[in-house]
Amino acid sequence: MARAVTTQRKVFFTVASWAVALLIFFPILYTVITSLKSETEAIQGFGLIPSFTFENYVLVQTQNGYFKPFMNSVVISVGSTLIALLIAVPAAWAMAFSPTKRTKDILMWMLSTKMMPAVGVLVPMYLIFRDTALLDTRLGLTVVLTMINLPIVVWMLYTYFREIPGEILEAARMDGASLWNEIVHVLTPMAVPGIASTMLLNIILAWNEAFWSIRLSAANAAPLTAFIASFSSPQGLFWAKLSAASTLAIAPILVMGWFSQRQLVRGLTFGAVK
Repeated sequence: MARAVTTQRKVFFTVASWAVALLIFFPILYTVITSLKSETEAIQGFGLIPSFTFENYVLVQTQNGYFKPFMNSVVISVGSTLIALLIAVPAAWAMAFSPTKRTKDILMWMLSTKMMPAVGVLVPMYLIFRDTALLDTRLGLTVVLTMINLPIVVWMLYTYFREIPGEILEAARMDGASLWNEIVHVLTPMAVPGIASTMLLNIILAWNEAFWSIRLSAANAAPLTAFIASFSSPQGLFWAKLSAASTLAIAPILVMGWFSQRQLVRGLTFGAVK
């Protein structure tokens, strides 16, 4: 009887998991299907059988220029991730292994900045970027995305570093390791899964950022999120081309997530099981 109940639970959770997965994946699937339709078919409404035309992909890459926004997205997302890690690793190390009475308050304050509506600081940010010549530049967007995602990066690294025994670092100090060697040669190799998952998550967040990308960039530094928004015009939405551009924009990050899913899951569960 108990075995039958266990089997029923497994079947139920398996079916439920597949249902949730299909529900989450359906918008992506429908975007791909719409991208293979003509504009007339896309405007007509819902339909799962496309005409399988690749004209939209050709037009997006030739007439609209896909390569430049793609390279902007790569440079901005990778650059902001590397800068965030350079700042966050020492900060998380200090708070994890040399905490003070205010450490938790600082962490909560950093996290609270993520709750602030971005539109509330749009005007001063725009004026600062205009006066410092950072408007519509890769460097400007890299700096913005670094500041936006830095609290999450610090929080994640702090959580991973807390799972590393402090005695290992004390032993390294007794052996004469300097602060630099302690962080680079002792701490970092032990936290590779956590650092890797943090880096992957930050790249995904930076790649998908649309609010600041659209408002602080134009022709020169526009990433793929701004590139997708360009298909909205006074004449209306070009659904088929918009879907093709969206598919091309999410494809690299989906492929990266697919090949690194094991490392990502390992990092996100780092320290969960003793």
